[in-house]
Amino acid sequence: MSADGESFDDAVAPGRVVPVYAVTGGRTRSDATELPMESLVMATDQVPSEEIQAEYQQILEMADQPVSLVEIGSVLQVPVGVARVLVSDLAGAGYVAVHRPEPRNRDGRPHPAVLERLLEGLRAR
Repeated sequence: MSADGESFDDAVAPGRVVPVYAVTGGRTRSDATELPMESLVMATDQVPSEEIQAEYQQILEMADQPVSLVEIGSVLQVPVGVARVLVSDLAGAGYVAVHRPEPRNRDGRPHPAVLERLLEGLRAR
């Protein structure tokens, strides 16, 4: 069992040749501050000067529009913890900007403004 609660049998996603822990060099935590799973990621204007790993390239392509860590993990078919590490690497290099969710109230509940925006988004669908 890994630190993220993932069994090692599940470490290779269907259709994936390289185990997910190899994608991050065996890291299960990012070097930066912990990123909440609902953080939004957007690409910056900075472009990598050299060829980068395929997963990083895919994240940069997805991040042309705001995309959450959960969506990144889903598209890459990796656990959210792995997506956090990859996004943290890109943020550290200046290739993406990470927008964290608004802080919660003292009681742990989201601010009413956040809930209202969520409700508006759901109604718009």
